[in-house]
Amino acid sequence: MTLVRAKKHLGQHFLTDKNIASKIVDSLRPANGYRQVLEVGPGMGILSDFLLQKPEYEVFLIDIDTESYQFLQKKYPQLGERLINADFLELDFKAAFEDKMAVIGNFPYNISSQILFKILDNRDQVAEVVGMFQKEVAERCTAKAGTKEYGILSVFLQAYYKVEYLFTVKAGVFNPPPKVLSAVIRLTRNQTATLNCDEKLFWQVVKAGFNQRRKTLRNALSALINKERVADNATLDLRAERLTVDDFVKLTNEITAAR
Repeated sequence: MTLVRAKKHLGQHFLTDKNIASKIVDSLRPANGYRQVLEVGPGMGILSDFLLQKPEYEVFLIDIDTESYQFLQKKYPQLGERLINADFLELDFKAAFEDKMAVIGNFPYNISSQILFKILDNRDQVAEVVGMFQKEVAERCTAKAGTKEYGILSVFLQAYYKVEYLFTVKAGVFNPPPKVLSAVIRLTRNQTATLNCDEKLFWQVVKAGFNQRRKTLRNALSALINKERVADNATLDLRAERLTVDDFVKLTNEITAAR
């Protein structure tokens, strides 16, 4: 079977180490209430091989690369329509999957943030994620308040998921090797379906705060707050990076009450 060429414009770096592939798949925990698992960007199927050995999963593969899709059609004819040649970022989760499912993958590094925001958009269905990212992105996802890595992605992911940094992966186990270290993280959906605040405003507050992260929140959020009614709110004298998720929820409620 002809091997698939890694394509730079798709951000492809194929994992070649089977031990690491097995470790990634074993990081899924189906006890979290799902049966269906979607692998994003399977390439030549090194993760898929281990996924398909797990009888508890109904496995789906999605790849935008037609060459990978054709390769996988021959390798896994039993998948039929569960092998999808499409862009993950355009996928309709509600049409494709049952209520709860998981996402796994050695994700293309050039669209990793877009992948995470797609998962956030479908957070009511995506119960768990296990994924390989550039180490820098993994550190942003797991960053704590007060650190330079902490930002919009950190807050949104940690608002809805328990985020765990599992392990670091060196460049030599990929073909072609990336110029950066990689890392595997796990996201586990929180038990609470929604935040205890106006979630649309919460998203606006977080984005506005970090889009001008050198300013205090009083200045960064000037378009969202009633300045007179929140004049004595000390939280607004901080920068966004100082606030935890709970702090942002509390601030959102205070802004709502002052309108």
